[in-house]
Amino acid sequence: MPCSACRWRWRGPARSPVVDLKQHAGRDLYPVALPSVEAEVRQKVELVMRADRAARLLREQLGYTATKAGCKQGGCGSCTVLVNGEPMMSCLLPVEDVAGQEVFTLEGLGSVEGLDPIQQAFFDRYAIQCGYCSPGMIMVSKALLEHNPHPSREQIVEALDGTYCRCTGYEPIIEAIEDAAQAPARR
Repeated sequence: MPCSACRWRWRGPARSPVVDLKQHAGRDLYPVALPSVEAEVRQKVELVMRADRAARLLREQLGYTATKAGCKQGGCGSCTVLVNGEPMMSCLLPVEDVAGQEVFTLEGLGSVEGLDPIQQAFFDRYAIQCGYCSPGMIMVSKALLEHNPHPSREQIVEALDGTYCRCTGYEPIIEAIEDAAQAPARR
């Protein structure tokens, strides 16, 4: 839960914490850069307690619930976020390790005007069934396509290693990533 000393306000569909720095004087806190959920993704500084894992901070304190808390042991990949563009399992990631780093979640993809090409491809290929693994799969896909805009099928399969889907199967997911790589907005 958020610190009781913080004030909260609602802005659009997502809540944005407003931290009163005077209320936190003398506590073990430090800044972490996280995306804001608005028409444009902007960096904002939040103060967090040291002992938290990134997944808990994102879900419970900041309300970014697309990051799932699946196995909580780093075995399923549903908690994957991008830290400086690299996929990381946030359930294992101590918050102090991301202090000052860019943390990107599924909430930062797409906009009011439309879905990101990766999201659209997952939708078009029926690569989402229950949706639990989807945020991790999409974050891994985004990192892959940022580093390699035209991956081979083998590179896609290798990138997905560590992210598990128990209902869709991998064929529609692999096809969705192949489609996203060919999307006009990605060229």
